[in-house]
Amino acid sequence: MYAVVGCTDCEHLWLLKDARAAETATCPRCGRTHQTKKLRRFVEEDDREAARQARAALLAKQGGNSEAFAETAHVAEMEREIDDSGVDDAEYLEGSGLDADEVEAAGERASQGTHAGSSGSQIGVVRDALRECDAPTADDVAAYADERGVPSEKARELLSKLTRRGEASESRGTYRLL
Repeated sequence: MYAVVGCTDCEHLWLLKDARAAETATCPRCGRTHQTKKLRRFVEEDDREAARQARAALLAKQGGNSEAFAETAHVAEMEREIDDSGVDDAEYLEGSGLDADEVEAAGERASQGTHAGSSGSQIGVVRDALRECDAPTADDVAAYADERGVPSEKARELLSKLTRRGEASESRGTYRLL
Protein backbone atom coordinates (compact mmCIF):
# COMPACT_ATOMS: atom_id res chain seq x y z
CA MET A 1 0.00 0.00 0.00
CA TYR A 2 1.30 3.42 -0.99
CA ALA A 3 0.00 6.71 0.32
CA VAL A 4 0.55 10.24 -0.92
CA VAL A 5 1.13 12.25 2.25
CA GLY A 6 1.90 15.90 2.92
CA CYS A 7 4.13 17.77 5.33
CA THR A 8 2.37 20.20 7.64
CA ASP A 9 5.40 22.52 7.67
CA CYS A 10 6.56 22.85 4.06
CA GLU A 11 3.52 21.34 2.28
CA HIS A 12 5.73 18.90 0.35
CA LEU A 13 3.94 15.81 -0.97
CA TRP A 14 5.69 12.45 -1.05
CA LEU A 15 4.99 8.74 -1.34
CA LEU A 16 5.01 6.65 1.78
CA LYS A 17 5.15 2.87 1.49
CA ASP A 18 3.19 0.92 4.10
CA ALA A 19 2.04 4.13 5.78
CA ARG A 20 0.36 2.21 8.59
CA ALA A 21 3.38 0.00 9.36
CA ALA A 22 5.87 2.69 10.40
CA GLU A 23 5.31 4.93 13.41
CA THR A 24 7.12 7.94 11.98
CA ALA A 25 8.00 9.39 8.61
CA THR A 26 10.44 12.14 7.72
CA CYS A 27 9.68 14.80 5.14
CA PRO A 28 12.31 14.53 2.41
CA ARG A 29 12.26 18.30 1.82
CA CYS A 30 12.43 19.90 5.27
CA GLY A 31 13.43 16.90 7.41
CA ARG A 32 10.57 17.20 9.91
CA THR A 33 9.58 13.92 11.51
CA HIS A 34 5.85 13.19 11.58
CA GLN A 35 3.78 10.52 13.27
CA THR A 36 2.38 8.53 10.36
CA LYS A 37 -1.04 8.16 11.95
CA LYS A 38 -1.37 11.96 12.02
CA LEU A 39 -0.24 12.52 8.42
CA ARG A 40 -2.95 13.46 5.98
CA ARG A 41 -3.31 10.80 3.29
CA PHE A 42 -4.40 12.48 0.07
CA VAL A 43 -4.46 9.23 -1.89
CA GLU A 44 -3.92 5.56 -1.06
CA GLU A 45 -3.10 3.06 -3.81
CA ASP A 46 -1.94 -0.54 -3.96
CA ASP A 47 0.21 0.18 -7.02
CA ARG A 48 3.25 2.45 -6.74
CA GLU A 49 2.82 3.81 -10.27
CA ALA A 50 -0.78 4.79 -9.55
CA ALA A 51 0.33 6.57 -6.39
CA ARG A 52 3.07 8.40 -8.33
CA GLN A 53 0.52 9.50 -10.92
CA ALA A 54 -1.82 10.72 -8.18
CA ARG A 55 1.00 12.69 -6.55
CA ALA A 56 1.88 14.25 -9.90
CA ALA A 57 -1.77 15.29 -10.37
CA LEU A 58 -1.88 16.81 -6.89
CA LEU A 59 1.34 18.74 -7.54
CA ALA A 60 -0.05 20.04 -10.84
CA LYS A 61 -3.25 21.14 -9.11
CA GLN A 62 -1.26 22.76 -6.31
CA GLY A 63 0.71 24.74 -8.89
CA GLY A 64 -2.36 25.72 -10.90
CA ASN A 65 -1.40 23.49 -13.83
CA SER A 66 -4.26 20.99 -13.82
CA GLU A 67 -5.17 21.61 -17.48
CA ALA A 68 -1.61 21.19 -18.69
CA PHE A 69 -1.25 18.03 -16.60
CA ALA A 70 -4.39 16.55 -18.12
CA GLU A 71 -2.80 16.94 -21.57
CA THR A 72 0.45 15.17 -20.63
CA ALA A 73 1.20 11.47 -20.63
CA HIS A 74 1.31 9.25 -17.56
CA VAL A 75 4.43 9.68 -15.39
CA ALA A 76 5.77 6.23 -16.31
CA GLU A 77 5.21 6.93 -20.02
CA MET A 78 7.08 10.24 -19.75
CA GLU A 79 10.03 8.42 -18.16
CA ARG A 80 10.13 5.95 -21.04
CA GLU A 81 10.01 8.81 -23.55
CA ILE A 82 12.90 10.55 -21.79
CA ASP A 83 14.95 7.34 -21.82
CA ASP A 84 14.26 6.85 -25.53
CA SER A 85 14.87 10.44 -26.60
CA GLY A 86 17.95 11.27 -24.56
CA VAL A 87 21.59 11.05 -25.51
CA ASP A 88 23.33 8.00 -24.06
CA ASP A 89 26.59 8.33 -22.15
CA ALA A 90 28.84 7.12 -24.98
CA GLU A 91 27.26 9.52 -27.47
CA TYR A 92 27.61 12.41 -25.01
CA LEU A 93 31.27 11.66 -24.34
CA GLU A 94 32.09 11.28 -28.04
CA GLY A 95 30.33 14.59 -28.73
CA SER A 96 32.48 16.20 -26.05
CA GLY A 97 35.65 14.97 -27.76
CA LEU A 98 36.37 12.15 -25.31
CA ASP A 99 36.92 8.50 -26.08
CA ALA A 100 34.06 6.64 -24.34
CA ASP A 101 36.08 3.41 -24.10
CA GLU A 102 38.98 5.18 -22.40
CA VAL A 103 36.60 6.88 -19.96
CA GLU A 104 35.00 3.53 -19.12
CA ALA A 105 38.42 1.91 -18.62
CA ALA A 106 39.50 4.76 -16.35
CA GLY A 107 36.33 4.35 -14.31
CA GLU A 108 36.98 0.64 -13.91
CA ARG A 109 40.57 1.29 -12.85
CA ALA A 110 39.39 3.84 -10.31
CA SER A 111 36.79 1.51 -8.82
CA GLN A 112 38.98 -1.61 -8.83
CA GLY A 113 42.29 -0.07 -7.83
CA THR A 114 45.21 1.08 -9.91
CA HIS A 115 46.89 -2.32 -10.10
CA ALA A 116 46.96 -5.68 -8.35
CA GLY A 117 47.84 -5.47 -4.68
CA SER A 118 47.15 -1.78 -4.43
CA SER A 119 44.50 -0.40 -2.17
CA GLY A 120 43.45 1.71 -5.13
CA SER A 121 44.15 4.96 -3.33
CA GLN A 122 46.94 7.38 -4.07
CA ILE A 123 48.63 6.60 -0.79
CA GLY A 124 48.30 2.89 -1.64
CA VAL A 125 50.22 3.49 -4.86
CA VAL A 126 53.00 5.21 -2.90
CA ARG A 127 53.14 2.28 -0.47
CA ASP A 128 53.30 -0.11 -3.43
CA ALA A 129 56.22 1.89 -4.84
CA LEU A 130 58.09 1.53 -1.55
CA ARG A 131 57.44 -2.24 -1.55
CA GLU A 132 58.30 -2.93 -5.18
CA CYS A 133 61.25 -0.65 -5.94
CA ASP A 134 64.76 -1.58 -4.82
CA ALA A 135 66.12 1.17 -2.54
CA PRO A 136 63.59 3.71 -3.81
CA THR A 137 64.41 7.38 -3.80
CA ALA A 138 61.78 10.13 -3.80
CA ASP A 139 62.28 10.37 -7.59
CA ASP A 140 61.70 6.61 -7.99
CA VAL A 141 58.50 6.76 -5.95
CA ALA A 142 57.28 9.81 -7.88
CA ALA A 143 57.99 8.13 -11.23
CA TYR A 144 56.30 4.88 -10.15
CA ALA A 145 53.24 6.76 -8.91
CA ASP A 146 53.07 8.97 -12.02
CA GLU A 147 52.93 5.85 -14.22
CA ARG A 148 49.88 4.73 -12.22
CA GLY A 149 47.96 8.00 -12.38
CA VAL A 150 49.18 9.73 -9.22
CA PRO A 151 50.81 13.10 -9.98
CA SER A 152 54.46 13.11 -8.96
CA GLU A 153 54.06 16.14 -6.66
CA LYS A 154 51.19 14.41 -4.86
CA ALA A 155 53.31 11.26 -4.54
CA ARG A 156 56.11 13.30 -2.94
CA GLU A 157 53.61 14.84 -0.48
CA LEU A 158 52.26 11.41 0.41
CA LEU A 159 55.77 10.03 0.84
CA SER A 160 56.53 12.86 3.25
CA LYS A 161 53.26 12.17 5.09
CA LEU A 162 54.10 8.46 5.46
CA THR A 163 57.51 9.41 6.84
CA ARG A 164 56.04 11.89 9.34
CA ARG A 165 53.51 9.29 10.52
CA GLY A 166 56.29 6.77 11.08
CA GLU A 167 54.95 4.37 8.44
CA ALA A 168 58.06 4.84 6.30
CA SER A 169 61.64 5.83 6.98
CA GLU A 170 64.26 7.71 4.97
CA SER A 171 67.97 7.07 5.20
CA ARG A 172 70.53 8.68 2.89
CA GLY A 173 67.88 9.50 0.32
CA THR A 174 66.28 6.04 0.15
CA TYR A 175 62.93 5.08 1.63
CA ARG A 176 61.37 1.93 3.02
CA LEU A 177 58.11 0.95 4.65
CA LEU A 178 58.19 0.13 8.33
